[in-house]
Amino acid sequence: MQLILISGLSGSGKSVTLRTLEDSGFYCVDNLPATMLAEALNLYADFGYERIAISVDTRSGPSLGALPGEMLKLRERGADVRLLFLESQEDTLVKRFSETRRRHPLSSPGLTVRECIALERELLADVQELGTRIDTSDMSANALRQWVKALVDTDIGKLTLVFQSFGFKHGVPLDADFVFDVRCLPNPYYDPALRPLTGHDQPIIDFFLKAPEVGDMINDIEAMVRKWLPSFGKEGRSYLTVAIGCTGGQHRSVYIASNLAVRFAASRVLVRHRQLDSQ
Repeated sequence: MQLILISGLSGSGKSVTLRTLEDSGFYCVDNLPATMLAEALNLYADFGYERIAISVDTRSGPSLGALPGEMLKLRERGADVRLLFLESQEDTLVKRFSETRRRHPLSSPGLTVRECIALERELLADVQELGTRIDTSDMSANALRQWVKALVDTDIGKLTLVFQSFGFKHGVPLDADFVFDVRCLPNPYYDPALRPLTGHDQPIIDFFLKAPEVGDMINDIEAMVRKWLPSFGKEGRSYLTVAIGCTGGQHRSVYIASNLAVRFAASRVLVRHRQLDSQ
């Protein structure tokens, strides 16, 4: 049986994720207490369900503290258990609640939306370490759907490398394990003819091929990741996210992340270009 647990901050895209998994053939349950996971899976197994997705978050109350132990028990029974933890920057969450006019689940007299978000982040601090973190701050609903499908389709028995480009002016990704700053490299933005292009376009590629320091940076990042990748694999991690940042997330970081993905093609690799995906 395959079980995908969905947790994270309210407003970060949990509902979109759950619907995406439902469209992919999962039997989905929203807001189940963690202490009922084993009982629920036994019931679903009797009905012949093999792919289950369950949302477990702060709405579950005190039972959330039992989640790590319940996940361990299920894995000992042979279940393929993964957790997707969704989060976003505070300003993004505040904006989403304002636009939808929805009430935060932790709302109470005297608490602002920002205070509710801070409280929820504190309550979920231990849960976020149990699985794969997804920062949806600059992610459209469609991009999130595609990203969830890609993550779920990967093999849990093998560490997946995620190379993510981003722009520092939009904030550092919350889900990054390694962050490399490549703003010291030559920037094609200052050439008016190159400015509207991206790191995927041939003129940009040619620009970077002429700059030896760009190749040196890629070599150094590759060496760092290769050195420590086995250690993360021994830790039992399913995913390792390597974030490459430049100023706007359009040229240098995109080019370098794409090149690193090619160099690690023998491994299981996913690539995400945060700023390009959000356009």
